[in-house]
Amino acid sequence: MPRPAPNQSSPREDDYSLKETSPNLGGGRVSRGDKLTTAFDLVEQMHYLYVRVVKAKELPGKEGSCSSDPYVEVKVGNFKGSTRHIEKNSNPVWNQVFAFSKDRLQSSFIEVSVKDKDGGKDEIMGVVLFDLNEVPNRVPPDSPLAPQWYRLADRKGGKATGELMLAVWMGTQADESFTEAWQSDAAGVSAEVLAGIRSKVYVSPKLWYLRVNVIQAHDLVPSDRTRNEVYVKAALGLVVSKTRFPQARTINPFWNEDLMFVASEPFDEPLVLTVENRVAANKEETLGRLVISLQDVERRLENRSVSAKWYNLEKTSGEQKKEVKFTSRIHLRICLDGGYHVLDEATHFSTDFRPTMKHLWKPTIGVLELGIIDAHDLLLKERKAGRINTDAYCVAKYGVKWIRTRTIIDSSSPRWNEQYTWEVYDPCTVITVGVFDNSHLQGGDKAAGSKDTIIGKVRIRLSTLETGRIYTHSYPLLFMDSSGLKKMGEIQLSVRFSCSSLLNLLNVYAQPLLPKMHYVQPLSMYQVNSLRHQATKIVSTRLGRAEPPLRKEVVEYMLDVGSHMFSMRRTKANYFRIVEVLSGLKIAMKWFNEICLWKNPFTTVMIHILFLLLALFPELILPLVFFYLLVIGIWRYRRRPRHPPHMEVRLSLPDTVVHDELAEEFDSFPTSQQAEIIKLRYDRIRSVASRIQALMGDLATQGERLQALLSWRDPRATALCMIFCFTAGIMFLFIPFRVFLLLVVLYVLRHPRLRHRMPSVPLSFFKRLPARTDCMF
Repeated sequence: MPRPAPNQSSPREDDYSLKETSPNLGGGRVSRGDKLTTAFDLVEQMHYLYVRVVKAKELPGKEGSCSSDPYVEVKVGNFKGSTRHIEKNSNPVWNQVFAFSKDRLQSSFIEVSVKDKDGGKDEIMGVVLFDLNEVPNRVPPDSPLAPQWYRLADRKGGKATGELMLAVWMGTQADESFTEAWQSDAAGVSAEVLAGIRSKVYVSPKLWYLRVNVIQAHDLVPSDRTRNEVYVKAALGLVVSKTRFPQARTINPFWNEDLMFVASEPFDEPLVLTVENRVAANKEETLGRLVISLQDVERRLENRSVSAKWYNLEKTSGEQKKEVKFTSRIHLRICLDGGYHVLDEATHFSTDFRPTMKHLWKPTIGVLELGIIDAHDLLLKERKAGRINTDAYCVAKYGVKWIRTRTIIDSSSPRWNEQYTWEVYDPCTVITVGVFDNSHLQGGDKAAGSKDTIIGKVRIRLSTLETGRIYTHSYPLLFMDSSGLKKMGEIQLSVRFSCSSLLNLLNVYAQPLLPKMHYVQPLSMYQVNSLRHQATKIVSTRLGRAEPPLRKEVVEYMLDVGSHMFSMRRTKANYFRIVEVLSGLKIAMKWFNEICLWKNPFTTVMIHILFLLLALFPELILPLVFFYLLVIGIWRYRRRPRHPPHMEVRLSLPDTVVHDELAEEFDSFPTSQQAEIIKLRYDRIRSVASRIQALMGDLATQGERLQALLSWRDPRATALCMIFCFTAGIMFLFIPFRVFLLLVVLYVLRHPRLRHRMPSVPLSFFKRLPARTDCMF
């Protein structure tokens, strides 16, 4: 299927486009050009009724006992929440907060009941009633409302024994009690699951690159001295790396090879090195073992030499201990490199470029504020346990800080209205926001094999934002799997990038993208990919052990773990990206060809005059070029983008690939498909690779023809080249280069009557030069 033209747009693409919105930010007190006024000025205000149950005193005991098992139930209309019950206590302390959404209140009274926990029907010990119209309002940063003692009454209004300390007020989600409060939106969730649906902030572990330079070993004692295929195996946790076999097969092997690992603080796992000798095809003999604690490893901040040390190798525990006068030794140079940025994301949409060591960080240049307002029309990929609506939550990542919003239960249009802030060190970074469906509410973590469902994500590049401006847009949530592209809903976000100093911001553009160590001692592409895989595993494992956990599938999706896998769709998309980049050159060549063919005589004559002026005054060439670029930039300013760029459907080519290509893209690695399908995919890849092979061969041929000019592979061609060089050298001793350039351009721009369709002499000569293609088989 051909790619649609850039100016064409289908109704489906319009449905996938970005939409500008006008939410009521900050309760109507904030407009797009306003400065910071409140802590929640990028989201809409959500009003809640707060009830803080602190404690009770002098509660009556059960019959035949001096104490009871009291708990408090707060009821507003059809919504009710309960504190935990405290056994055998007449003066219990709860200190729990309840938040009821004001939009869903169906009663004008608040009923707070103290009940005695019983196996049968719980007994009401007393009640306190409040009129909603008399509840005071509280707006932060006002101090918290002081709780007061209230005398308990019975159902009929008479006095009951005991008092209850309460605080009741109206507030918004900006209240500091909101994050820990029981919320009426989650009324049907059990207490053990409730803690897992609240909003949380996570921090990625501090990662280091561990460099192990294996130099050599001495005095190894193999059981079979005729086979000395010795190598070193290093293990850090579950990651294992091996050296190559040395060139000299001796008992004193020499490697001088670097092994790289990713280590995370607090360095719980040691580095384990074993020296092994391959004695058979699938059999290795352990010659020695060494365990090194990373707490004792030297930390390097710049490209300086680290002293190497000799370490004694320990015999393995299975060997019989013999009294020897010497031990085998290994020579190592080990360090923790703190001058690198440990990549856990792809570089082109990374959220951070800071090195590991904090004192190497550059000062902040601004603040990024994100308001996660709401979502609309969220869909489930498949129904789970009969559910139609989603239990949605959002995850946002920028730098080492991850945030997770609260989970909105059973809603296809959830409203979060949560605001978060990050410090910005580099504007050429990306913030990623993902939306997920919580699959662990029914039974919590006991649900066997359940994973949170991916709904979609949004990326926003900070460098595309104007400083100080509030962007409010509705982003389509697009998700692609083996069945094709789906729109899973829309999410409304507000973003503001504030800059503390414009001069510091502009200065960042002149700085290297990555820390200095990446350029002074660069890592190979293989090392970068391998280390990134290790880093993502460490981050997903550590965040998965938090409480509540940020699950592995969520972290991997946010970090784009599978973005490096082969995809026919991405291959085609990248090809069209190259074509589009080169389209400007193609247009310029077409325009120049029309000039040469005198399609428009007036334009051609003007080009001749312009060229003659530049030939006479060559000092005007560079100023004219730069002023031309300046005019283009000024002309395009009025058509500059008014909103942040978003994922383009046309660019990703979701509709130009067949079903089998999508199935291949989302297949597991290694594949689990049948042999016939693998054969079909293999043949398709071979056909694509044959075209790439032909292109690479053509490029190599042109380069070898250039080399053949002076290589004497074709003695007659090289002799002609020598004669031409000698003649041209003599000519340019007497002819100014300006005159030569003038003659060349006039020849290229000659009238069509002076042209012929046969190739020129230089081109014919070049195509006859030999290449090494005929030497291949």
